[in-house]
Amino acid sequence: MQAKQVIDHITDWLDSYCEKSGTKGFVIGVSGGIDSAVTSTLGARTGRPLLCIEMPIHQNSSQVTRAQRHIAFLKDNFSNAGSVEVPLTAVFDGLIHALPAEDDDDGREMALVNTRARLRMTTLYYFAAHHGYLVLGTGNKVEDFGIGFYTKYGDGGVDLSPIADLNKTEVYALGRELGVIDEILQAAPTDGLWGDDRTDEDQIGASYPELEWAMGFTGDEMTLTDRQREVLGIYRRLHKANRHKMEPIPVCLIPEQLRA
Repeated sequence: MQAKQVIDHITDWLDSYCEKSGTKGFVIGVSGGIDSAVTSTLGARTGRPLLCIEMPIHQNSSQVTRAQRHIAFLKDNFSNAGSVEVPLTAVFDGLIHALPAEDDDDGREMALVNTRARLRMTTLYYFAAHHGYLVLGTGNKVEDFGIGFYTKYGDGGVDLSPIADLNKTEVYALGRELGVIDEILQAAPTDGLWGDDRTDEDQIGASYPELEWAMGFTGDEMTLTDRQREVLGIYRRLHKANRHKMEPIPVCLIPEQLRA
């Protein structure tokens, strides 16, 4: 991949989109991961105002530190970059207290994980509306169009997706070219929604390079190794289960004869 040219292409695309939309700049949630680091740096390169939001919710300290250091990197290199910290732990805990108890602990835990992402989306859109900014999405191609590894109306609720046509390995290539700090480049990918150190691979059962392979696989399955079959099965299962996130919202069309 021609990383420098791709960086310029996305930067120009962001700038043009902002111009045509009549908005003033961008807002993004910075998590301490590679996707938000690359996307925020691309947004900063446009020269338009970029507001980075930290939104810790019972956050692992290493994730918070990486996010803070990346924001410091942006401010050191781009005068248009600013930041706000919005601690959401108390908000999240208050919502938990208000919700009724459920017997299904596993289902409740996953619902609350997704609630974290939706609280953050709400926060980002508060700042977007207040300043006239666009919310930058941070999903990559495997997450957004392969396995649907994001929260519907959470981190999937954005105005535009600058890196959604890039595989994770390509995002890392851009990160190295952009000078993203080593702590982020070397950290294992994580969605940061669990308050511990579990990685994306822990949750999914496959690495991003494996998933990229599965996403593009069109060969003879009889030639695959046991691990390749396992990864292909993981990919297909998640793609099918999360298809509802990746397709337009179904609309019930009313037959014309019923309107008469």
